[in-house]
Formats: sequence, C-alpha cells, structure tokens
Amino acid sequence: MTLLEAITARHSVRKYLDKEIPADIIAALQDKIAECNKVGNLSIQLVQNEMKAFTGILSYGSFSGVKNYLVMVGKKAKDLDERVGYYGEQIVLLAQTLGLNTCWVGLSYRKVPEAYNVGKDEKLVCMIALGYGETQGVPHKIKSVEDVSNASDITPTWFRKGVEAALLAPTAVNQQKFSLEYVGVKDCWHIVKASKGFSIIGYTGIDLGIVKYHFMIAVGDVCLKWK
Repeated sequence: MTLLEAITARHSVRKYLDKEIPADIIAALQDKIAECNKVGNLSIQLVQNEMKAFTGILSYGSFSGVKNYLVMVGKKAKDLDERVGYYGEQIVLLAQTLGLNTCWVGLSYRKVPEAYNVGKDEKLVCMIALGYGETQGVPHKIKSVEDVSNASDITPTWFRKGVEAALLAPTAVNQQKFSLEYVGVKDCWHIVKASKGFSIIGYTGIDLGIVKYHFMIAVGDVCLKWK
C-alpha cells in the first residue's frame, strides 16, 4: 500500500481487537517516531499495553479495547499543534500501510502520567489510538474542492490533486476548517497559502498540519513553498 492509497483507505477507528502488534511492526513505528521527533522537534512516544487512558467516563461509549497509543508531546510553541499534525499523520499513514488502524483523539482520554514523559516546558497536545480495529472504519461526508480552495481551470492540475487528498485528512469532528489557495510562481517555486479557519471546537492547528501532509503526498516532487 502506498501512502496515497493509505490516505484513501484510512478511517478513524475507536474499537480495537485484543491482538498484539508484532515486534517488527513496533520497530518500524519506533523508527518513524524517532525520525519525526528529530525533524519535527517533538517528543512523540508510543505507549504499549496500557489500558487506563481510554477507559472511564471520558471514553465511555466511544472507545474500547485501546491498549496502544501515541502520546503527542512537544515543547510549547506557537506552531506546536501544526507540527504535531504534520508529523503525527506521517506515523498514522505508516501504521495504515502496516495493517493497523488509528484514531486522532483530542479529548476522549484521561492522562496517565506514569506511562509517558511530559517535561515542564512541554505540552501533551493529543493522543492517537493505535491497533487492530474491529472494523476498518467508514468514510465521512467531505466538502468539495471548491469549498476549500481556489482550484480552477487555470490552476495547475497537481494543485487540485493536492486539495482532493487534503479533503481526506482527518479533522476534529470532521469540521474541515481550512483553506488552500494557489498563489502563483515566484523564483521557480509554486506558492500555496494554507489557512485555518475559526472553530469553537479548536484543534484547527493540528488539522492544518495533517492537511498539509496529505497535500504534499499527493503533489509529489513539485517545487512548493507554503505561505
């Protein structure tokens, strides 16, 4: 499965089987986590065989069987949420190619401080449930390309493809509060403006990071700069 195929195949899954993740898959995930932590200046951690975080009032009726999850941690900064989204989705899509299921989780968990580390200058932004799902999840209704971008007959074909992939990005409660604008070419670079909209729910920074990663996968080696 390619990453582009993983974008289409992946859906949020909240109920998991009691099935161990093989050591070779854990090793592949840990390698990717180490890479994302280094490049993204983050402290993402994989927690295994821990049942407390997704039990109790907050997760009641929503999650079941979750015993493996990613803790998305980083030093407090203005762009932390966006980096968490951008690099976290890299791990999520890798997990999909390895046969696992996932779910980004903003609120429906409880903190288990003894299971991971969060420094004094760091913030736990969110978690990502991980494992073998009871199902593969289901697709949700999405906005149109025109709803979130200025894609048209005069913008590059690759730009529309990028927007289509971005629309398959998971966003908090499927809010899709983002926009992508093709600005033009400057010094041989294609300029794309990515913006997040207002949301009472929040999490638009994380959403924008995920959206950007999906876009980048779809456009491939286009010389692109974000505005």
